[in-house]
Amino acid sequence: MSTDSGIPDYRGPGAPARMPMTYQDFVKGPAAQQRYWARAHIGWSRMRRAEPNAGHLHLAEMEREGRLDGLITQNVDGLHGRAGHRDVIDLHGRIDRVICLDCRSISSRGELHTRLLSLNPGYDQVHAEMAPDGDVLLEDTESFQVAPCSECGGRLKPDVVFFGENVPKDRVAACYALVERAEALVVLGSSLQVMSGLRFVRAARAREIPIVIVNRGQTRGDDLATLKLDAGCAETLAGWVAPVLSIRCPQGYVSSARSPTSR
Repeated sequence: MSTDSGIPDYRGPGAPARMPMTYQDFVKGPAAQQRYWARAHIGWSRMRRAEPNAGHLHLAEMEREGRLDGLITQNVDGLHGRAGHRDVIDLHGRIDRVICLDCRSISSRGELHTRLLSLNPGYDQVHAEMAPDGDVLLEDTESFQVAPCSECGGRLKPDVVFFGENVPKDRVAACYALVERAEALVVLGSSLQVMSGLRFVRAARAREIPIVIVNRGQTRGDDLATLKLDAGCAETLAGWVAPVLSIRCPQGYVSSARSPTSR
């Protein structure tokens, strides 16, 4: 959903292999945290300027019109909220917040960024390739100074779910509750390679409700889909805000899709 906003994806066609830092690596010690925050500091300088794209705006419009009830996003960029979407579950957290691993206090990423700028003047201007998690690809990080928690002096981490870390149980339960009352489930721009998202598609299939997947390339949930569209999110959603066309899906379900064609 966010590639049109300039944020790279993990597994889209042509995307290079990504090796993000795991939670277990992050908590190993100061060297790993220094490496993470050096890369994330540069990335945040760019990511905070990203704007919602047409896809985000179309979904917000569908919500305002009462045609979309609830949205689960695996993205951590907060762009759905900035587009005006109200009912959003940020499954993997928000990168604009910071949590202390020791006292569990939550603070603003903007405030931390100001502190890091003071500790590392000019560091945010280093040129490096952007990565999907809001950081950059950078090897030389030994000179970077990490800021401790302003409350307890503890270890700070972005308030997002790292690989190897569990999504909070109450957040997962809220997602299942959405699927339980849904008339249909639409997947937009996800390969569904991780169980974090795939489990909700499986829950929808168990309920025998229509499942529509819109994604460029194959996904892990293709065999569960009622309808699969190999297409981009923004252009597909642009069709869905046009007059309604009724489509009979392959498994016999009838769904409503707003599309300029009869795909």
